[in-house]
Amino acid sequence: MLSTDEALLDNPVYAALSGAHARFAQVRGRASRYPVDVAPFFALPSQPSAGDWQDAAGLVIPGTYAAVLHSGAEGPPGWKTIRVFDVVQMIGERVTGVDCPQAISLGAVDVPEMLELVAETEPGPFLNRTIELGDYLGLRCDGALVAMAGERLRFDGWTEISGVCTMPTHRGHGLASRLVGALIAGIELRSQRSFLHVLSANTSAIRLYEELGFRARRSATITVMTPEPLRNTQK
Repeated sequence: MLSTDEALLDNPVYAALSGAHARFAQVRGRASRYPVDVAPFFALPSQPSAGDWQDAAGLVIPGTYAAVLHSGAEGPPGWKTIRVFDVVQMIGERVTGVDCPQAISLGAVDVPEMLELVAETEPGPFLNRTIELGDYLGLRCDGALVAMAGERLRFDGWTEISGVCTMPTHRGHGLASRLVGALIAGIELRSQRSFLHVLSANTSAIRLYEELGFRARRSATITVMTPEPLRNTQK
């Protein structure tokens, strides 16, 4: 049986928007979402009703999209699936935080460079205000940002590591591992545990995280969806 603490990982976006990230939450009924320039996610209770999905539709403008992280349940009629990502949720079981003196704290002034790095490496969604969700660290070479990693979802006892990426020209030197280790050190100082999500197909990243002391906890699905406009049946 899961402990209450670990059970929060079953619905992490909902846990974050109901807790540490409540200041970001756009809420309608029991549905909530992040602002579109912060993160692409919306959240529902673990057993959503038809009314919860209707409330979520009110938070997503038709013609735009948002992503829901779940364990494989399909959305109801009235929602169109745009894309599906299979991911593995991993938790830090034997991780050890290690300071990285070369790592620099990234801030709003660094966002343009961070967006360029994300466009080059595609680690997952990183938007204009994603940096507001937690701490982000980077490494520079000859002044250019060549690697970064940061924190995304956060709730009681847990912080998600996300946005881990390295320029192709600088891979193979352990930069990502050093940044993840530094983030873990900061997370441990807050008496929290680390977790992350990685694409199921990204076996090299999964192996790296296993070497760092993470273990796979469960499989999940990130579904990018849009609510379909109601058809007018009146003649």
